[in-house]
Amino acid sequence: MPKVVLHYFPLKALGESARLLLAYGGQEFEDKRVSMEDWPAYKPSTPFGQMPVLEIDGKQYAQSMAIARYLGRKYGLSGQDIEVDFEIDQNIEFVNDIRAKAASVHYEPDEAIKEKKHEDFVKNQYPFLIGKLDEMIKKNKGHIAAGKLTWADFVFAGMFDYLKVMLRMPDLEQKYPSFKQVIDAVYADAKVKAYSENVPKADVNF
Repeated sequence: MPKVVLHYFPLKALGESARLLLAYGGQEFEDKRVSMEDWPAYKPSTPFGQMPVLEIDGKQYAQSMAIARYLGRKYGLSGQDIEVDFEIDQNIEFVNDIRAKAASVHYEPDEAIKEKKHEDFVKNQYPFLIGKLDEMIKKNKGHIAAGKLTWADFVFAGMFDYLKVMLRMPDLEQKYPSFKQVIDAVYADAKVKAYSENVPKADVNF
């Protein structure tokens, strides 16, 4: 087996999908959790000055979606042809669009602008986007795409708690039970479940 190291902060956010996929694939890996205090000194050693970074036998690869796509292909969680892969990419990019929109509010430094933007998005953006996501998952029988378990489900499950924080919707899976179906499908795997039960307790839970 190759020597694998996953570099990310001690939280879920954009790094958890890789951890979940590595667990699913039965790959032993060093889960290198870089503290916020250590990050400035650590940053120059990464390919693009950001994480997650997946290191395989000393070679580093970056970008969370590229990492998830690679691991999905490696562990049989991609489509049976390029058209299905196209659908998977399309649907998870839509999920990522929702995350990016919510992030534009969450990380807004001006509090007045942040609150105004949040109010606008809650009224005029989120209902449509989240409704479309719900519709998409129902159409795919409790999955993000292809009507089956794919790497896109792992991306969604990994970022879900982070998404709820940024949307300010702590009861999102209660309002949309289809979302919980995706998460449950990922954590139903015994290896993924075992990984999740051993996550360091000091980590931020999103």
